[in-house]
Amino acid sequence: MMLYKKFILILLYTFLTINLKAQTGHQTISGKLVDIDSKEPLPFASIYLKGTTIGTTSNTEGYFVFHIPAKKTNHAIIISMMGYEKLEKIPALFLKEETIALSPISFELNEVFIPGKAIKPLTAREIVKKAHRSIPKNYPSEPYLLEGFIRDLQNEDGRYVEYLEYATKMYYQKNSIKSAPKVELLEVRRSYINDKHPWNDQWDRKNSIVDLIEDDFIRYDYGPIKGNKKWQYKIEGVLTFDDTKVYQISAINRPFQKATLYIDTKSFAFVRIELVISTLKNRNYSSRLTNGQQEVGYHLIFEYQKINDKMYLKYQKEEDIWRIYEGLETRNVLFTKYPKKELFINHVVIEKLEEYPFKQNLQKHKSIESQAKEFNPEFWKYYNAPRETQALSKIATELRKIN
Repeated sequence: MMLYKKFILILLYTFLTINLKAQTGHQTISGKLVDIDSKEPLPFASIYLKGTTIGTTSNTEGYFVFHIPAKKTNHAIIISMMGYEKLEKIPALFLKEETIALSPISFELNEVFIPGKAIKPLTAREIVKKAHRSIPKNYPSEPYLLEGFIRDLQNEDGRYVEYLEYATKMYYQKNSIKSAPKVELLEVRRSYINDKHPWNDQWDRKNSIVDLIEDDFIRYDYGPIKGNKKWQYKIEGVLTFDDTKVYQISAINRPFQKATLYIDTKSFAFVRIELVISTLKNRNYSSRLTNGQQEVGYHLIFEYQKINDKMYLKYQKEEDIWRIYEGLETRNVLFTKYPKKELFINHVVIEKLEEYPFKQNLQKHKSIESQAKEFNPEFWKYYNAPRETQALSKIATELRKIN
């Protein structure tokens, strides 16, 4: 009887879902991802349609919302996160605001080696060097396009002064591993700017998407990914990610830099890269710039997704700390600024690019807010942006009141 009732509920839910799709052209699912044991939220997990390149990401509180095109609702939903068992579920079985628990998985290091063969295990440095040599094989050389959502927050002395959210497309040309993409600015959802320090009037900050593009380790070949002697590497363990296993390797370049590299144990592709640079007491890794600012903190994350045996960017975050000095010779600090930028990829286009609309229009030397069109609510209604957190909602509300 219980199975019969469950079957009837599924049929009813499916019927309602079909009607909803017919009216809107989309099916929307939402929920929260947590660790099955600790019940802690799981941030930045991937939620995507199996067999497609369409997806979204959970926010820092573990919440997600995913708008599925009506023509794609026959695809299963995949939920995947580094170190956790992958979940596969059809859209009709998702409950409204469902809490979904994922199970953590880790492996012993010797599980990634072939048993019974006398193969000397690779050292951490050798793994990183092999991953670096494998970049041409693992990353695309053919043209492709990334569509995604960018959030740009500016904080000065603990006070938020700027909040931007916008959608963009980035077109990468053939053999463009070391060249920047062409960019289309689609729509701007938020553009709140208030009471920034007057110092900003004399420093024209590049727009956030240019900043993000310029910090791509893979594309511009720098940072801890080369395996050179300046860095010390250590294998911390082996984790699961989707249907593969990845080495977790810590790296230190004393005294300022620390990194964690996640590398596929079979293809040796970089799956995730994290880098933290920070000052030590009175020692700084960065020299003063001519406009009186000095970087004193830097945190960068890249995470990639595999599509047709090639790795494409899925998520990028950059957080900085800058001290702004009064003049070039004095050590008097005017203020400290904390910029934070995030890029969430929700669609990768690798086939029939000529049929996918794209118009290069970004003026990279002008700010995003100066290029924004009038707000378009229809565009954002079913756009796959990460769900807003309570903290972000509060920031937006405060800045909206002032604006």
